[in-house]
Amino acid sequence: MSTTDLKETPHIKPNGVEIAETILLPGDPLRAKFIADTYLEDVVQFNDVRNMYGYTGTFKGKRISVMGTGMGTPSMSLYSWELIHVFGVKNLIRIGSCGAIQDHLNLYDIVFAMGASTDSNYVQQYNLPGQYSNIASFSLLEKAKKVADEKGLPVHVGNVLSSDFFYNADQTALERWSKMGILCAEMETAGLYMNAAHAGVNALTILTVSDHIFRQEQTTTEERQTAFTNMMEIALELA
Repeated sequence: MSTTDLKETPHIKPNGVEIAETILLPGDPLRAKFIADTYLEDVVQFNDVRNMYGYTGTFKGKRISVMGTGMGTPSMSLYSWELIHVFGVKNLIRIGSCGAIQDHLNLYDIVFAMGASTDSNYVQQYNLPGQYSNIASFSLLEKAKKVADEKGLPVHVGNVLSSDFFYNADQTALERWSKMGILCAEMETAGLYMNAAHAGVNALTILTVSDHIFRQEQTTTEERQTAFTNMMEIALELA
């Protein structure tokens, strides 16, 4: 019997369908469906609770799952915690969009989140006696960089911002993060990295630049669901 048999949560109800040890986690459930339809074979849907679609299939003969997580640290942290602790997932790879805040980043560039600074208070639950650094699993990061190099895809590797604020009343905040070398802003990675570290499993975030915040450049909603294929193909090779 698989680790998924007879297990469910209020948010994930697989009905006995296997959830693989490696899972891709886009924020948008429609991106999860696109990946399943486009890249996976022998696909079975394992979740549709709250329309947060999840699928398991094979990619180049290896079992892999993909599921949406929604937006923000609370949503990502809820789903990733359940995937880790209830369904036994060992490798969690966020694939998402981000807003660039450095001049050398452009639309469609790929970013590997080596670290994730944050303005979230999620870490307070651990009652740590100091500041915690949210970092990726080096094994996944190293493998992802190798895949990108083999595909001839240039990537940026560095620190990203996982912010609780999409609309921030402090309009100078991102300028100050930019001065600290933060590459881009998104909303989920820090929570994912904390959950993974606390549980002793692996996590990595791979992002595609969908907006340049300071230059006011942006891609379309449809492109965010279906056009960021380089990022998806790197992540799939990590299974």
